[in-house]
Amino acid sequence: KMADVSSGTAAGGEATAMAEDGVAAVTPVSESIASEPPAEEAAEVHPEKRRRVDEPAAAAPAEAAAAAAAEPEPIESKPSRGEFVLKYTLKGHTRAVSAIKYSPNGEWLASSSSDKLVKIWNAQDGKVELSLEGHEQGISDLAWSCDSKYIATASDDNTVKIWDAAMGRCLKTLKGHTNHVFCVNFNPQSNLIASGSFDESIRIWDVKTGKCLKILPAHSDPVSSVHFNRDGTLIVSGSYDGLCRIWETSTGSCLKTLIDDDNPPISHVQFSPNGRFILAATLDNVIRLWNCGSSKCTKLYRGHKNEKYCVASNFLVGDRLCVVSGSEDQLVYLWDLQSKEIIQKLAGHEAPVIGISCHPSGKFIASCAIDPDRTIKIWKLKEPS
Repeated sequence: KMADVSSGTAAGGEATAMAEDGVAAVTPVSESIASEPPAEEAAEVHPEKRRRVDEPAAAAPAEAAAAAAAEPEPIESKPSRGEFVLKYTLKGHTRAVSAIKYSPNGEWLASSSSDKLVKIWNAQDGKVELSLEGHEQGISDLAWSCDSKYIATASDDNTVKIWDAAMGRCLKTLKGHTNHVFCVNFNPQSNLIASGSFDESIRIWDVKTGKCLKILPAHSDPVSSVHFNRDGTLIVSGSYDGLCRIWETSTGSCLKTLIDDDNPPISHVQFSPNGRFILAATLDNVIRLWNCGSSKCTKLYRGHKNEKYCVASNFLVGDRLCVVSGSEDQLVYLWDLQSKEIIQKLAGHEAPVIGISCHPSGKFIASCAIDPDRTIKIWKLKEPS
């Protein structure tokens, strides 16, 4: 059912060894993904497919002030062996929280929101440190530079901004997209930024000068996600057109197109830490693991709900290798990478969970939700006794 519809090659993958549930299985996927250290990391669309809810009621001044001043709420929970438990609930945003990312050094947690703000939180105690203000409309996505010094943000005001994370100051505003900018990421060297937009294009920017180096006419629908591989030579993009494409960073050439016969819209894509696999979430309640070398789908992760919003998923690299995803049923799901078994569901949010980030240590997960929840939750791994 899976087909490579373009020529060219990308990063190599593991050999196919067996068939499982009708799709090829690589052996062993978990070892392959963890075998190398992670790298540091104008079409109108129906509003139901947006990551955020664009028209919630504005928070009253008193409510906003109270939320901004709120301390993180410690949560007591009784875990079973080796499970994640809720440590903090962070409040401060006054609209839907669209994305959340741990800094590569693990010290900070950044969140973006429809309230036009980015907030930087202390990853240890959950206290807000800074608010970045400057976008004219809501923010859909953010990314950290590999040295944890800079943040890039993607906004509905058609711009990308680069911020000094320590000072909270906007350093550059990147202009060129002709519609909402929906996704953004630094390359591992952090000298380039890739952004995807509702204008159906990907732009590659020079961080130092702020100039656009390349414009890729990438898709026939809005670009929902972009991500660099571990050495920055490749970019993967996903789109509502149902295509997952691999691009050569230096030339802007499309090397491969990964497509499923059902062609569901893609809500999120991400390279595995070693760049040999791609995790692709789609709006048919499925997360697919693709082998870049063979262009085959090797694993399917099911059980969560994702039909409406762009819900993030991630690799959790720790004692146990997992796939982690938000869900529209208000839960966070964890699957065993190899067996595809759901090993835990994290309950606590009161709205669809669309943002997920895994701490570099593998011992914390952060999640965020849209209206009316508007909170961030930090989950801690309960060490085996």
